[in-house]
Amino acid sequence: MSLAPGDKLGAYEVTALLGAGGMGEVYKARDTRLDRSVAIKVLPDHIAQRDDARARFEREARAVASLNHPHICTLHDIGPNYMVMELIEGETLAARIEKGPIPLEQALGYATQIADALDRAHRAGVTHRDVKPQNIMLTRDGVKVLDFGLAKSAPTAPGPSEATLTKALTTEGTVLGTPQYMAPEQFEGKEADARSDIWAFGAVLYEMVTGRKAFEGKTYTSLVGAILSADPAPMALKPFTPAWLERLVQRCLAKDPDDRWQSIRDVVIELRSPPAEAAAPMQSKIARWPALAAAVLAGALAVAGAGWYSAIRPEPLRPLIRLDAEVAAGAPLARQLVGGAFGGNMLALSPDGRRLVLTMRGADKKVRLHTRLLDQTEVMPLAGTENAYGPFFSPAGDWIGFFADGKLRKIAVDGGTTVTLCDAPAAFGGTWGDDGSIIAALNVTGSLSRIPSAGGKPVPVTTLSPGEVTHRWPEALPGSQAVLFTSSAVLGRYDAANISVVSLTTGERKTLDPRGFYPRFLASETHPMTGHLVYLNGTTLFAVPFDPVSLTSKGAPAPILEDVTSTPAAGGDFAVARNGTFAHISGKASLVTFGISWLDRSGKADPLLTAPGLIYPPRFSPDGKRLAFSIGSATGSDLWVRDLDRNTTSRLSFRPGRNEFPVWSPDGKVIVFQSTDPAAPGLYAVRSDGSGEAGRLSTGDPIEYPYSFSPDGKHLAFHGSGNDGSWDIFTMPVEADTAPDGPGVRLGKPELFVGTPAMESGPRFSPDGRWLAYHSAESGMPEVYVRSFPGPGGRWQVSKGGGVDPVWLPDGQGLFFLTPEGQVLAVDSTARGDTFVASEPRVWTETRVQRYSVYANYDVAPDGKRLAVIVPPAAGGEKPVTHLTFLLNFFDELQRKAPGK
Repeated sequence: MSLAPGDKLGAYEVTALLGAGGMGEVYKARDTRLDRSVAIKVLPDHIAQRDDARARFEREARAVASLNHPHICTLHDIGPNYMVMELIEGETLAARIEKGPIPLEQALGYATQIADALDRAHRAGVTHRDVKPQNIMLTRDGVKVLDFGLAKSAPTAPGPSEATLTKALTTEGTVLGTPQYMAPEQFEGKEADARSDIWAFGAVLYEMVTGRKAFEGKTYTSLVGAILSADPAPMALKPFTPAWLERLVQRCLAKDPDDRWQSIRDVVIELRSPPAEAAAPMQSKIARWPALAAAVLAGALAVAGAGWYSAIRPEPLRPLIRLDAEVAAGAPLARQLVGGAFGGNMLALSPDGRRLVLTMRGADKKVRLHTRLLDQTEVMPLAGTENAYGPFFSPAGDWIGFFADGKLRKIAVDGGTTVTLCDAPAAFGGTWGDDGSIIAALNVTGSLSRIPSAGGKPVPVTTLSPGEVTHRWPEALPGSQAVLFTSSAVLGRYDAANISVVSLTTGERKTLDPRGFYPRFLASETHPMTGHLVYLNGTTLFAVPFDPVSLTSKGAPAPILEDVTSTPAAGGDFAVARNGTFAHISGKASLVTFGISWLDRSGKADPLLTAPGLIYPPRFSPDGKRLAFSIGSATGSDLWVRDLDRNTTSRLSFRPGRNEFPVWSPDGKVIVFQSTDPAAPGLYAVRSDGSGEAGRLSTGDPIEYPYSFSPDGKHLAFHGSGNDGSWDIFTMPVEADTAPDGPGVRLGKPELFVGTPAMESGPRFSPDGRWLAYHSAESGMPEVYVRSFPGPGGRWQVSKGGGVDPVWLPDGQGLFFLTPEGQVLAVDSTARGDTFVASEPRVWTETRVQRYSVYANYDVAPDGKRLAVIVPPAAGGEKPVTHLTFLLNFFDELQRKAPGK
């Protein structure tokens, strides 16, 4: 029977389908009597008609009902063709093994719980007969053994055919997809007993520790041949596997059932009390750590990636070990221009911690992806990844996702053809989930999107809340059921941004307690469904215990590291692998200090103004004799005016928060600006001569970015949040404020001028007031448009192939605008009646301008021949980085400094 949300089975109300397989469908439901969530396993109608299927279903119910154990799924109730069981949230052991070998201590903990559960079943006379990683769930409370559908079965039927098993070995989800766990006697048609469960347990334990199956084959013949006559490869190939464990598994996998352990209880005892011989190797490992650390520092990074610090850990917690390593002599790590600013994280670690991927600048000055195995010294460039930034690995570590040239792409770790997945005009972070989808921030502003890893159309997964401008730096949580990300109402400063999480199944969103950016989840070594949320505030890395199931933090955030570099465009320069390897670029990055320069058509840039801090965005007064701008610091920004004749600078804003985006009134007497004052955000006006106090004009809800006065001073154009969460263009009527102590202007009610589901911003009135220029992404990429004002009237596209931040020439006979990468283009324009006519865009100068993302970071001088601009560093001018810091015992450091409640 197929069920839908709202359907009822007795006292149980179905809420969602959890999964389906060959022998049943599993639904999440609510027990209306006890008000608890449960799982209901239902036989489909076409299966329920089969006598053998019903018998197996009833057999499973009787088997589970006879058992009561913390590591066996609990049966609550039974009805016609359905069972009601406890709802188990977590991931299967099979899914965890796909990510790589499990650290030894963690694997032994799981193995002990599995063996203890099987011991309880065997003592009750129940043989599981289908022990495999797919039937074992990892939860917050430990393992849960599931699916007793073959328990107490009749003698095994003849083995499957060659064709059937060959398909099973290569097709995901088939019923016979895991014959590797069948004991030799099962293939010989003999009746299985508890010793067959012991065989399967040995195969599962081998796979947990080594990351590979004990027996493999491409066909039925080769697989059965291996199971009947071959021995698995030694487990000792995995570093520091103790000899006693090798012997325990070998005895589990003995071909003759009489040679195996005769009771799983004996296996439990061995796991809980390993032979004394195990202690010596552990102690010797600790003693050898200084020598191993020296070897790693000399370049033998394989020690870190191979998991040598993931062996059984003694108490107390081990100290943090810090190693500095050169990643490639003479080849610096480098950032790519993203939205006119150097951004994009420069490194990523594969999930198993064995491989680094880096963005590095080669001898030809081009930035490409480079990979390096940690046990090797050679760094390999990946051809076809020019201009790459923001790399991230697939869950299996076989692909690398990255951004380049306005696209989201992927490439195999060993190189090959790059695959384009979708457009990404100016992306800020991506993450590859366990479900095969990629979540990414594809533009400077806007929400997160989901993209199939094979490529396709992006689908939004988050929605901007009122006042927000960006969601970025996503991190998929285990199981791909939820995603962490940074949400912010201000671009360029993220220390006070929100760290949020959204459920991909329900769409429910939470804002977590910490304030900062670039969140990452580090799963516990001892339990994959618990761990820590780490994030940045400035250059300090904080951590707080986090539950990825309930999506809640469990304590107070604690500082872990003080020297992790970060930038507003890149987020954090650190990476972490599932085995606990942590790598970062070390150093307290100071605030970037870009000054204002004069830029002419030849590309020559002459300094105009420097200051201690980040200067942005310059705006000339109507007479061209003064320049307004903001100077930013780590805590906020203030509005200043420079008298260009007298070379004096005056501060105009004295409010907390960020005070920026100045707009001059046509007579030059008033400047309107935006303030993020926590107590009173909104638009403000201040007299440009510094007399009087700034007066508040709006509430700042939603947030408004002031941009341009009409020449008659009667309208103010701005962009801000529309009804659909995207940015739209608005105008406000403006009235004079004649009060002696007033700010000089008053604003009326906003009126929508341009509104589409895409992002519109940067509105500028033409000098004659007839036109309004702006840029919009309605075509799929940002382009510059001109509309008649006040309308109605036509609309004309000015740019081709991308354009942002239009600025009119003082005589109104043309426009400057920027490409998304910051190159300055120009067009000539004329009016023919009610029609706007623009020439083909041409390159005005090759020198690139530093963009601010939400605001034009340049302005045109009154003579129309020069620009006042913020010029970014020249390509390759960023500080060269050739070393990384590796941290060992990092999980111990988290437990020590952020233990939770």
